[in-house]
Amino acid sequence: MTSMSLPEPPRPFDAIMLDVGEGHWIYVEEVGRKGGIPALFLHGGPGSGAQHAHRRLFDGDRFHAVLFDQRGAGRSHPYLETRANTTQHLVADIERIRTHMGFEKMLVVGGSWGSTLALAYAEAHPERVSALVLRAVFLGTDAEVEWAFRRGPAELRPDLYASFLAPLPEAERADPIAAYVARLTDTDPTVRDPAAHRWNRFERIMSEFAPGETVLADDMPRTGRLPPTPIMEAHYIANHFFLAPDQLLNGAGRLAGIPGVIVQGRYDLLCPPRAAYELARRWPSARLEIVPSAGHAMTEPGVFEAMKRAVDSLAGMA
Repeated sequence: MTSMSLPEPPRPFDAIMLDVGEGHWIYVEEVGRKGGIPALFLHGGPGSGAQHAHRRLFDGDRFHAVLFDQRGAGRSHPYLETRANTTQHLVADIERIRTHMGFEKMLVVGGSWGSTLALAYAEAHPERVSALVLRAVFLGTDAEVEWAFRRGPAELRPDLYASFLAPLPEAERADPIAAYVARLTDTDPTVRDPAAHRWNRFERIMSEFAPGETVLADDMPRTGRLPPTPIMEAHYIANHFFLAPDQLLNGAGRLAGIPGVIVQGRYDLLCPPRAAYELARRWPSARLEIVPSAGHAMTEPGVFEAMKRAVDSLAGMA
């Protein structure tokens, strides 16, 4: 994932559209081999969809790995649908996939929002999780959102933050998260789409330790293909990720006995190390691995490799 010389990702040996109810059909693909070690990958966002490169985490000779696009994301239908789309719905979808595949237990892997969802599932169904590999821990709290989209960039990347605020009226700049969420949840494309393009680019720059650009251009796209992640993120942010305050950290005791590895970029500005540290402190059977000189993205130097090592090391726990 970090080099153009890497081989092509393995192709799925099967893929289906799974009916999960309430009008939602989710895309589910299988890679590796039937009878292999059961594993499930959870993409980030919310809304980004599973990527071909994610398949490289799983040794095709050892694993029976499942990747899927969460409700409203990627190849799932209806696309960008926010109705009946909550953390609890997604946890139920994971359990639906597990029973459909016939897995008794499975290794669950997820990064960023995928780590949030992995924790929510593991705390709801600890008996169904053989091990966890988490990257860039996000606990779904308002404080983390405030850091990622206001406090963090204002302190550490003020030039980027200023360009993020620039399109907003002066009266709305004190609470840019609310201002952008209002636009991203607006049904008028002329309001929603420019905000989605700016939010998407802002988040991408924040996800890199050494981004190629440091501010948002004045002439960013206002039309064209709509970036899906900002739309779904706004829905979840507006609803506090459908979690009670500190729910996942307070429920970490339910992870007792589940082995895990937490991979964390030292300079992750979107999901800084404190959440990973606090989770590891409450989850003694997990090991925290800090990747130096790395930011948030899975493509940051050393991050993918650390995740791959963790997946391989925990394979025998299934």
